[in-house]
Amino acid sequence: EHTGVQGYVYISTECFACHPDGTAEGAFNHTLSQFPLLGAHLAANCIDCHQTGYASTPKECVSCHENSFATAQNPNHTSLGLSSDCASCHNSEAWTPSLFEHQSTGFELLGQHTSAICADCHINGTVNTPNQCMDCHEDKYATAPDHQSSVYPTNCDMCHNSTAWNQTTFDHAQTNFPLSGAHTSTVCSDCHSQGFTGTTTICVDCHIDDFQNSTNPNHQSLNIQNTCETCHNTEPGWSPAQFPDHNTVFALIGAHSAISNDCQSCHNGNYITTATECFGCHETDFNSTIDPDHAAANFPVECESCHTQSAWIPSTFDHDGQYFPIYSGQHQGEWNNCVDCHTVVTNFSLFSCIDCHEHNQSSMNNEHQGVQNYSYNSIACFDCHPDGGDKILIKKSQFEER
Repeated sequence: EHTGVQGYVYISTECFACHPDGTAEGAFNHTLSQFPLLGAHLAANCIDCHQTGYASTPKECVSCHENSFATAQNPNHTSLGLSSDCASCHNSEAWTPSLFEHQSTGFELLGQHTSAICADCHINGTVNTPNQCMDCHEDKYATAPDHQSSVYPTNCDMCHNSTAWNQTTFDHAQTNFPLSGAHTSTVCSDCHSQGFTGTTTICVDCHIDDFQNSTNPNHQSLNIQNTCETCHNTEPGWSPAQFPDHNTVFALIGAHSAISNDCQSCHNGNYITTATECFGCHETDFNSTIDPDHAAANFPVECESCHTQSAWIPSTFDHDGQYFPIYSGQHQGEWNNCVDCHTVVTNFSLFSCIDCHEHNQSSMNNEHQGVQNYSYNSIACFDCHPDGGDKILIKKSQFEER
């Protein structure tokens, strides 16, 4: 009658186990026991678990699966000292895969850690396993370029993540000193020679040698402030440099603004005695000008009286419009050299009308009979004849005076 009945044994206690009410239909319902059958246990033979009978059968997994625990290799449960509480990692569906959640330990497996063998980290078992990167990666730290110096921190996760050791994740832009220009290719230890804590962000603290050894210009002899960022940025070679206070010394406008970064053009390596007068740089222009010949005419060397910073040519000097018509009117073609009128070659503010070949005092006296306040001198001539013509023109200033 019991052919095919799983776990059948001809013992009274076994009869009662399946027929507790004495009826043929009252077969034992394992679900009502303290160990409901689930997963792989549903297909198991009763004798597999009840080898010594049905009374006091142990419910701990390891009681039946001690051999599985002892022979497991990935990971090796015995060598790692894993707990024999199988239910903490496995269920009754199957021995594998394990349901152990590593993140429950406080150390979530990410990146390359997900494929690591447990024994790689749990060398001495799973109890009190170190969870600091250096505990496992000290060899990588020791062989990494520059890490041998004492300045590098040992908290690896400051610069690395679990995806790949050689992919640093430290973002310097999130600090109070974002890297730009030449700093982006600088070796960390160049700035962090004393460690990574409290590193200065003041330029001169790292570049004092550059400041002291600068010769173009000589920063120390000129008493230039050592606030490097005033004139420099982070581009390689300290150039182009800017000198924002230059206008307080010499305003760079016009053509000068185009060479504002070509300091050598004006300073020629000497930033101490550089002339601020135009002639100091433009003496060659002055001497080589022939229309008119500045040197021969003994022109004053105050270039700005005739020229601007926009260009040497054209000159802004307008003798006819500003002073006296010599290129038009009755004096056009009546003179050859500036010295004809400007008899004092060192002072062009002085001029002479009465020295002209057409004038003499006797004839001028005759022509000016009856002219009030007539005087035979050049200033008087100009006051009445400001355009050089025969007709007397009284200046507005004279009219107001009278």
